[in-house]
Amino acid sequence: MSVEIDLLEGLNREQREAVEATEGYVRVIAGAGSGKTRVLTYKIAYLLEHGYEPWSILALTFTNKAAAELKERLEKMLGEEAKDIWASTFHSSCVRILRRDGEVLGYTKHFTIYDSDDSKRLIKECQRQLNISDSVISYKAIIGEISRAKDNLITPEEYEKKAAAEKDSRMLKIASAYKMYQSELKKADAMDFDDIIVNTVNLLEKYSDVREYYQRKFKYVLVDEYQDTNEAQYIIIKMLSQKYKNICVVGDIDQSIYGFRGANYQNIMNFEADYPEAIVIK
Repeated sequence: MSVEIDLLEGLNREQREAVEATEGYVRVIAGAGSGKTRVLTYKIAYLLEHGYEPWSILALTFTNKAAAELKERLEKMLGEEAKDIWASTFHSSCVRILRRDGEVLGYTKHFTIYDSDDSKRLIKECQRQLNISDSVISYKAIIGEISRAKDNLITPEEYEKKAAAEKDSRMLKIASAYKMYQSELKKADAMDFDDIIVNTVNLLEKYSDVREYYQRKFKYVLVDEYQDTNEAQYIIIKMLSQKYKNICVVGDIDQSIYGFRGANYQNIMNFEADYPEAIVIK
């Protein structure tokens, strides 16, 4: 009995339909307990059965736990072949891209990634230098505002321009902190978590040779929890899938949990508007 028959025999009608859709745009609506991870795993195995190379498949998740579970299941099913599949979180995949190609943005291949404690220390230092009292604007408020700006791809200069146009003194103080924060990060050859996504967008948008390399590389893109993507992640997915136009997104609007991190649930709601020829499977 072939792997293919084994795979399909273990699925219900809707799961099988999701697995067998190997070309074009596919949106899978899958709630908790609906066998979503199983479908993703089987779909990747099915793609390999139908001529896709392991290194040409990109599978993106949101949490390290989800990525680890997907990798573990793939390795059990596929063995060594699974190691060549890009199955990881958005951040891990973007770090991998930036380590390889990020030097054109002015970083070394060994750039440092700042965690929340590092960011807190740097913001507090910016506040000190700019004489912004924490009692006036807390470091948490500044970090939160900077993060939201980055989620929406708003640069320090654009943020400052908006603050000036609105004559908002609070925003102007945050704009000063944002500019200094980014400047100090660059001097330290460092990125925070938001920069990892934003700089990947910048890299792919500004450098056609890099963009085309990854567009050629990834012949199939899968995205778990698509309802939790923000504007920057949405753009990355769209750019990477542009050449082969093979993308499968899985998600459930009722499960959106990252709204506070800039997630835009409209991304999954508008999938068919973005891709009118998309297949929708519930």
